Amino acid sequence: MMMRTDMIRIENWPAPVVAKIRAPAKRRAAELLGRGAEDEVARRLEGQGFTVLARRLRTGAGEIDLVVADDERLVFVEVKARSCLADAAYSVSARQQLRLLEAASLVLATHEDWARPEIRFDVALVAGAAVEILVDAIRYS
Repeated sequence: MMMRTDMIRIENWPAPVVAKIRAPAKRRAAELLGRGAEDEVARRLEGQGFTVLARRLRTGAGEIDLVVADDERLVFVEVKARSCLADAAYSVSARQQLRLLEAASLVLATHEDWARPEIRFDVALVAGAAVEILVDAIRYS
């Protein structure tokens, strides 16, 4: 049997072409990681008595990962999944915090029935099986 030696190997392709091919796979992997982290955080918050009102809620100012509530509190939750908790914490930039506050304002304007006496912004850090929820992590200044 004759073996083909003229097959095209990805290692021989120009780097920009290889990067373009691999980018969608990396994005998909990151999206799956994020969804899994959001599911785990939602389960934990439900275990604390919260009801999930929305997941991946899109607004004109951006997306809010989770919106949960109990009788007294409405909580907007930003979920960050990274290889370690510190990396997850550092990935919440000041610009992103502002975007979250703006998105929450839009949500409150369109979902008046979600209003509660207490409204807060938590950040959930996820690294593997480790989950840390930073309560009231983002505030209006």
